[in-house]
Amino acid sequence: MPQPIEILVDVDTGVDDALALVFAALHPGFNLRAVTCVAGNAPLDDVYRNTRAVLSVAGAAHVPVARGASRPLIAAPRNAAHVHGHNGLAGLELEAPASNASDMHAVELMRQQILASPTPPVLIALAPLTNVALLIRMYPDVAARLDRIVFMGGSASVGNATPVAEFNTWADPEAAAIVVDSGIPTMMYGLDVFYSAAVSEDDVFALEVSSVQSAQLCAKLFRHLAVKDAGQKRIPSGTIAALGDAGAVCAVIDPEGLTTQRFPVSVCTDGSRSRGQTLVDRRAHRGESELNGASLGQPVDVALAVDGGRYARLFRRTILGS
Repeated sequence: MPQPIEILVDVDTGVDDALALVFAALHPGFNLRAVTCVAGNAPLDDVYRNTRAVLSVAGAAHVPVARGASRPLIAAPRNAAHVHGHNGLAGLELEAPASNASDMHAVELMRQQILASPTPPVLIALAPLTNVALLIRMYPDVAARLDRIVFMGGSASVGNATPVAEFNTWADPEAAAIVVDSGIPTMMYGLDVFYSAAVSEDDVFALEVSSVQSAQLCAKLFRHLAVKDAGQKRIPSGTIAALGDAGAVCAVIDPEGLTTQRFPVSVCTDGSRSRGQTLVDRRAHRGESELNGASLGQPVDVALAVDGGRYARLFRRTILGS
């Protein structure tokens, strides 16, 4: 049997973060070492409570959870309550156990777990990249021990928070810039694939009728997303709700379902309307700007296409244990 992939997950839980956490906790190919929390979809207190509660439902109350940044590095904090509900978890009230509450700061927990891991871990970031940027700045030698960073964020095409910027990179552009400029191997799972991996009515019904509590939770979360996705024409025909952040975790365990290409990527941090945009240089030839000394950014593996049905089946099998 192959050794499980050691992973750390950074979240702003969040409906689709919750789906991602359940998948990461239940897939036998992962060893979920720790989960760290950052403000994003919801304020930090809500994120921390939601994260611990979801892990408990998934049978992973032993996984340590730590609070991190309560706001971006520079920008004012913003949330996405209009998508995730008033408490970040579609209004569901789950009890958070005390057993998985860490008294360490998120960055310190990341550092501890990277150093303790038997193999270089993958850091899966599903939120604004504030905690990850702080790790890179505070402990660059430790961050360099990561196998890679996989972050849900950015876009090589259009945005959602603005016409050109995706929410996570828009929420903290300075942090995103630090991460993509770090030189650590990085993959961007952005809006180009975010909505293309989605579940069907049959998938959700199978989760609903399961006797497994975590499956029932996932079904409720998908039902919430289905209402948000209805009429948006951004998910594939025959599906009702996107995997969202959970798709990024699927990509770590099953990279063959994803098409990526390496491009220089930079993040716009100025005050213009492009703030938070991920500038993905897909040109075949260099242009005048870089010939005159402009930086193109560090090479990043950018997700451009996904086998959405494959990831939906993977998610369903993992949650149902079949």
